[in-house]
Amino acid sequence: MNIDLVFKIAGLGILISVFNMVLKQAEKEEQAQMLTLVGVIIVLMVIIQLINQLFTNIRSIFGF
Repeated sequence: MNIDLVFKIAGLGILISVFNMVLKQAEKEEQAQMLTLVGVIIVLMVIIQLINQLFTNIRSIFGF
């Protein structure tokens, strides 16, 4: 597993949490919630791509 990917996901989480705090201080709760949702969706898309690569490698190894 590539450690850079873990750092990218952690960095994205830290960045989103900082923006979330700033938006909550500015009393923009809805925008903070949407930002959090967008961050989760971005991370899920990255994870889905990794799972797709895993299944592609498994298919190529076992010849399916």
